[in-house]
Amino acid sequence: MKLILTREVAGLGQAGDVVNVKDGYARNFLLPNGNAIAWSVGGEKQIEGIRRARSAREIRDLDHAREIKASLEAGPIVVKAKVGTTGSLFGSVTDKDLIAAIKSMVGIDIDRHRLKAPTMKKLGTYAAKVTLHAQVAANLQVEVVGA
Repeated sequence: MKLILTREVAGLGQAGDVVNVKDGYARNFLLPNGNAIAWSVGGEKQIEGIRRARSAREIRDLDHAREIKASLEAGPIVVKAKVGTTGSLFGSVTDKDLIAAIKSMVGIDIDRHRLKAPTMKKLGTYAAKVTLHAQVAANLQVEVVGA
């Protein structure tokens, strides 16, 4: 089955790539998870838009990835969350919350699928990891504070 990837899939390709995969893989994994759309003539026109969005988020080269890593590891990323009287959060800090905090503190827009973070349900300091490039990964220190 011919598909257009909408986000990066490990071992398959980047967003905007046209790939041929087995029907079961497409029906059971790629399409339901939103990782791909079916290829069509109309879908072919969407590829340029997907590639433009990818290039806006993409890290230019290895040196650029190292610069971003240095700025991310410079200090803790502070995430503010609503807290109850016992010190536990209302809900938890999600990947989207963490990505928004990174963008507001450092000014860098990172794809949330590249972020590996533990479940954060209490105040405190946590460790997270962001893969910036195939050879560069940044280890983050995340501090969850009450709002």
